[in-house]
Amino acid sequence: MTDVPVTFTKERHIKYFLRCLKTFLPSLYTSNDSNRMLLAFFTVAGLDLLGVLQSKTTPEERQGYIDWIYHCQVPTGGFRAFTGTDFGAENRTPENEAWDPANVPSTFFALELLIILGDDLSRVKRKECLKWLPRMQRDNGSFGEVLGPGGKIEGGGDLRFCCFAAGTRYILRGNCGEDVDGIKDIDVDKLAAFVQACQAYDGGMGEAPFCEAHSGHTYCAMGALTFLSRMAKDQKPPPVLTPGASEFESLVRWLVARQTAELGDTEEDSDDDDNSPETNEVLRPVPDTAEEVSLDESLDKLSVISPPTEQDLRCAGFNGRCNKFADTCYSFWNLATLDMMDRLDLVDTSRNRQYLLGKTQHIIGGFGKGVGEPPDLLHSYFGMVALAFQGEEGLDGVDPALCMSHRAVQQLQALPWWKQGI
Repeated sequence: MTDVPVTFTKERHIKYFLRCLKTFLPSLYTSNDSNRMLLAFFTVAGLDLLGVLQSKTTPEERQGYIDWIYHCQVPTGGFRAFTGTDFGAENRTPENEAWDPANVPSTFFALELLIILGDDLSRVKRKECLKWLPRMQRDNGSFGEVLGPGGKIEGGGDLRFCCFAAGTRYILRGNCGEDVDGIKDIDVDKLAAFVQACQAYDGGMGEAPFCEAHSGHTYCAMGALTFLSRMAKDQKPPPVLTPGASEFESLVRWLVARQTAELGDTEEDSDDDDNSPETNEVLRPVPDTAEEVSLDESLDKLSVISPPTEQDLRCAGFNGRCNKFADTCYSFWNLATLDMMDRLDLVDTSRNRQYLLGKTQHIIGGFGKGVGEPPDLLHSYFGMVALAFQGEEGLDGVDPALCMSHRAVQQLQALPWWKQGI
């Protein structure tokens, strides 16, 4: 089978991320203002992955971004998601601090942003953050999002927060962390047990025990366990990270099975065709008696499903759950997890590349969620990271757990509490 030539349009992607960084985002992002730290991460990390962050921004601009991130730091440790909740340090009291809380995901992304931008984290309230982190852990081992009134853990308790908490611990404790040994740590055993309990019957991970397997939560599960394992080098890894174990092998099978040639709507198809016969069909009353129909006649009335053509099979992206269409971001969730498991060679990378570059890469730069959709920051960054795992020319390599470039990882490992343990 001969692939249609596709090209990674690097210069267009650079222009796309620069527009997102230096001009106003489209109005559809307004409802995500409280997630500004995450949007900042996708934008800055995207330019870093393209290798142009230093050349396309000035030192003054990068320092401005760093200062904005530190403005989001909460005095008692951790980072808020955006500056909109900050009512000023002079007005902050133990009674009202719950209305301007540190946020677990935003703390992780704030730290990563500072590292990518070349900051030495000297202004991070490291000890305060490490003291705050165990307070976010629930009795079942999972983590919440924020501390509410009375120190109550609020927000979701799924694997996303487990991953971000484990990642924050990994960054701030580092390889050595002797200077923070006296600070109470999270309950690592409880966290690992909760994560492993989220593995479903088919091998994938659900958001919580007994939930449907989902690629995004699977990535977060394996990311959390990877962070824990990296810091416990002398301990035996959990079964789901151990090749040969049934938990490991069933997860690999589930992940590989997520690659699909079912891409959903094409550019020529309309998402909602209000003039279709199915939409305008007049509903008829159900008759009092139904005619008996033989099984053969029933089968004859079924729609004919044509077998896939060579063109159909040329592209194969990834979905996040069984019987779903491909989606750009799931190329990341699945490939990153397989990379952490050292099983990336089991997927058809050429067909995934055809899907990403031929179907969801946008003409103005960036990637859309699906075929023919406009680009957005999340899918644009994850589309590039997925290609980076496959060695796409023009992109830096990526650490699958930290989800940032190898160059940025070297910046992290140059920190004092990392160098002592290397």
